[in-house]
This record gives sequence, C-alpha cells and structure tokens, in this order.
Amino acid sequence: MALKTFVKISTVNNLSDARYCAGMYVNLMGFNLEEGNKDYLSPEKYKEMTDWLSGLEYVGEFEASHPDAILETAKTYEGFSYLQITEELHLPMLLNSSFNLILKQEINNVEMLQHLLTKAPSLKENNVILLLESDSLELKDEVKDLIKAIAEKCKVLLGFGLDADNISSLLEELPVEGIALKGGDEIKPGYKDFDELADILEVLEEED
Repeated sequence: MALKTFVKISTVNNLSDARYCAGMYVNLMGFNLEEGNKDYLSPEKYKEMTDWLSGLEYVGEFEASHPDAILETAKTYEGFSYLQITEELHLPMLLNSSFNLILKQEINNVEMLQHLLTKAPSLKENNVILLLESDSLELKDEVKDLIKAIAEKCKVLLGFGLDADNISSLLEELPVEGIALKGGDEIKPGYKDFDELADILEVLEEED
C-alpha cells in the first residue's frame, strides 16, 4: 500500500497518531523539539515512540531557536533526516549540516506568496523544501496561481485548505511536491479532529 502523494505529518505527540500515520505509509513525521512548546517531545518520549515505527523519515521541528541551539538539540535525538525551521535568515547557517531542510512559512496575505515566488529559485538551488501554512487564506484562484508558480520553481508542501473532498482535485491542479497535515492535539484549520485527518489519508490511499 502507498499514498498518491508525498505526505508529511507535523507535531505528532502521541503513539496512537504516530502508529496510525506510519501504517498509512506517510513519508515524513515531524516532532516538535523546542522545550516550552505545548507539543514538545522529550528525547525519552521520542525514542519510546519511534521504537514502534518503521518505514518513514523523521523531522525535527523548530519555531524560534537559533541554528546553534537547533544543532545542539538534534544531537540528543537519533534518527532525524530533516530539520524544519521558520526563520529564512537561519537557512545559511544550516545548509552545510547533515540534515535536509524544510522552511515553514505562515502565509497571511498574497504579498507573502509573491515574496516567496522571488525566493523560490534560491530554495531549489539549496534543496530546501517550502512548507506553506495559513490560518487566514483560502485557496482562491489568485492564491492557487501563486502556489502553482512557486511550486514550478521549488519543492512545495501544501499545508492548508485541504479536506477529503478537495484533496484529489487540488493535487491534479497544483504541481506541489506533496501535502502537510497536523497530528497531535492542535488541529489547524480544516482538521477538526484526527478523524478528519484520517479521512484525507484514506482518500490518498492507492488501490491495490
């Protein structure tokens, strides 16, 4: 069994979600590694959870930490292939690390997408994946046109505006690398509970 597109699950903080998503063959599973964050996962709990998992890669997720602190924290966890950050200015300090990089951007307006369109060639050159999330934007034509333009210039994971009814048509319309969904306690717009996330993954299942 496989999924029809590349899927990242973010902010996973419990074993039941982790095992379900691994069993659905998601590609990447993200864990928040910033102490003080409500979804923070300690090295001990991370090991306890990932000992049950196989067949996918792991992402260490950070919001505000300095790259030096990120790399130091990563040493206390085993098995990470990716680091996810939100500060574009921190990318140069992490490019020469052993990790693949994801830049998460919270999109509040069309202008932010236009800015990212200018940055996309540089992201591609440095093999950085761009993760787009939003609490406020809807996937109207102008927004979709900009996402399409960005996705033609770098790898994009779409992390908003998705549901079980529209996921198939969006993937046909937009040349994105894949999608990003949220696990854990905090389900962002479009995901009222874990059941809704599961509905999307079930739509994406390849038929045998």
